[in-house]
Amino acid sequence: EVQLVESGGGMVQPGGSLRLSCAASGFSFSSYHMSWVRQAPGKGPEWVSGINTGGGSRNYADSVKGRFTISRDNAKNTVYLQMNSLIFEDTAVYYCHLEGTDYWGQGTQVTVSS
Repeated sequence: EVQLVESGGGMVQPGGSLRLSCAASGFSFSSYHMSWVRQAPGKGPEWVSGINTGGGSRNYADSVKGRFTISRDNAKNTVYLQMNSLIFEDTAVYYCHLEGTDYWGQGTQVTVSS
């Protein structure tokens, strides 16, 4: 059974940092590209970042470029999203997605508030 379990969300002040983790199981993690997608209150889903199987190719939405870093540890079956210089507009539920499939994590809430 495929499972994607996010963690690391929380409340942070503007300018702060958080690191999200997504622990994967039930499939060959190192064979799949992974993505992070977020959904802010009242808005549709927004793709945030993606990483290829080996981690050497990473892509970012313009809204997070230069502030967020995606990475993965294939030995630990985990993908990460380091979020720095957080702004109010980053408030959303962040989901881990197994690219090319309908598998998503349950989401982790990130709230940027002063």
